[in-house]
Formats: sequence, structure tokens, C-alpha cells
Amino acid sequence: MAFIPALVFSILIMLAFAVRICREYERGVVFRLGKLILPPKGPGIFLIIPLVDRMMKISVRTVVMDVPPQDVITRDNVSVKVNAVLYFRVMLADKAVVEVENYLHATSQLAQTTLRSVVGEAELDELLSAREKINRELQAILDRHTDPWGIKVSMVEIKHVDLPEEMRRTMAKQAEAERERRAKVINAMGEFQAAEKTADAAKVLSTYPVALQLRFLQTLRVVGAENNSTLVFPVPVDLVRPLLEKVGK
Repeated sequence: MAFIPALVFSILIMLAFAVRICREYERGVVFRLGKLILPPKGPGIFLIIPLVDRMMKISVRTVVMDVPPQDVITRDNVSVKVNAVLYFRVMLADKAVVEVENYLHATSQLAQTTLRSVVGEAELDELLSAREKINRELQAILDRHTDPWGIKVSMVEIKHVDLPEEMRRTMAKQAEAERERRAKVINAMGEFQAAEKTADAAKVLSTYPVALQLRFLQTLRVVGAENNSTLVFPVPVDLVRPLLEKVGK
């Protein structure tokens, strides 16, 4: 009778080693006597053979990885320091285990070398103004090289471009000169438009001399309203000529 409790205990121990559970975001890669068993297990509960099977859990969630700052010389010979962030996930857990020793470390190293290579082929202006294009190029290269590892690179974003101090001063002077140029162009356009309107007004006044006299009287009224003073001005002959002709008759 003592054999039965021992058998039950042994069965429980075997089940404890045999039962495995993978969460929704995990997959279990099982090796049976060193041979890969396909497909990967999970999610949920499943059984393995104790002492025969060995299982590795692989997360299939999106991994956000910071790419350390890299010292790069651009195509126009400007030394910059660039860092980025990488988004990827494991699509095939068995390949992530079999095809590469440590997929996280391998992806990080590949991202660093690719970042230096791509940024080194770009000019500084392109790096600052066409960052989306460089991001897409980085994503395409990394995704192509990590595909045999069962990894999908979904996005790469350059976070910061650190310029040398002398380059920052040069760019500040260039931006200031550009703002001054735009200000001068806008001022010149305003002067040109004002001159055009003045020329149009002169044409109208030369066509209608009475309009010039009315404008003169209006100006005097405005001056008299703003300054409490006495103004002496000649009366245009054209205004009194009809009265003189009537008196002469």
C-alpha cells in the first residue's frame, strides 16, 4: 500500500515538470533531444516531456530599443553625433532562436552599424531637413537583414542630431542672414507697391485738376483739426474764377 502514495507523488512531480504555460504574448520554442519541434508552443497550457524536452520562451511583443549615439562624418565632411530609436517584434520565434545566438544584441549591433552607414552617405542639410527619407531607408535596410531571423522592423526614428559648436554658430549666422534677406525683400516689395499706387494716384490727379484742389483742402482740414492753429493759404484761382466772371458781367 505504501507504493501507491509514492506513485502518486512521482506522477505529480512529473506533471509539475511537464506542464508549461505561455502567456498571450509568449511562444515556447521546444527542443527534443536537441532537435527543434515545430510549430512553437502557446499561448496557453501545453505539455513537454521532462528530461527530454527543453523549452525557451520568446516574447512576440513590440520591442522599443534605443540605438546609442554614434559618431558619424557626413558626406560633406561634418562630424555629428546621431542616435535613434528602433521598433521591432519577433514574428517567427523558432528562427529568432535557431538563426541567431542573441537576437536582441544582434539587432542592436546591426542598427548601430546601419545608422553610421546611412548617415555617412547623407549630407548635413539632408540629415536635418529630409529625416523621414533617412528613417525609411534605415527601416528598409534593417528589415531586410533581420528577416532571416524572423524579426520584423516596423519603424526607425532618428531622435537627435548633435552638431559641433562651431557648426551651430555658423548655422545661426546663416539663419540670421536669411531672415535679414527676407526682411529686405519684403520691404522692397512694399516700396515698389507703394510707388505703383502713388503713380496711379498722380495719373488720376493730373487728369482731374479739381481733385488735386479738393485733396489740398482735405489735407488742410485734417491739419487744422489736429493742431489748434491759424493757417494762411492761397485760394486757387480755379475756385474763385466763376465768381469773378459773374461780377465782371
